[in-house]
Amino acid sequence: QVQLVESGGGFVQSGGSLRLSCAASGSAFSIRTFYWYRQAPGDQRDLVASVSEDGVTNYLDSVKGRFTIFRDNTKNTVYLEMNSLRPEDTAVYRCYAGATLYKGTFYNSAWGQGTQVTVSS
Repeated sequence: QVQLVESGGGFVQSGGSLRLSCAASGSAFSIRTFYWYRQAPGDQRDLVASVSEDGVTNYLDSVKGRFTIFRDNTKNTVYLEMNSLRPEDTAVYRCYAGATLYKGTFYNSAWGQGTQVTVSS
C-alpha cells in the first residue's frame, strides 16, 4: 500500500548539515504518522523523530534543537533536517510509515531501505 525510498544520506564533518528525504508512493500518505529511526552497528535502534498527520512532532532528546522533521503532503515526502551533526549521529537512518485505519480501510506499516549518515570528527 505504501513504498518508502530514502535519500540524502552521506558523509559530513562534525558540525555540518544533511537533509534526509523519505518519498512515499501508494495511498493514504496524508493520514499516516511517519518516523525516522537510526541504528549504528552494535547499537539498539533509536526513534529519532516522528510527525503525525496533523503535524505534531516528537524528538529524541539528544537531537532536540538540532534536527527537524517535517512533511510535505503535496509531494508525499517526509524530511529530516539535521544540523550541528556530531560523530555520535553516525548511523543508518530509516523512514517508517505507521499503520493506520481510516474510513474502514487498514493501511499497513512500511519501512524504507535506509540511508547511511556518517559524521567525522
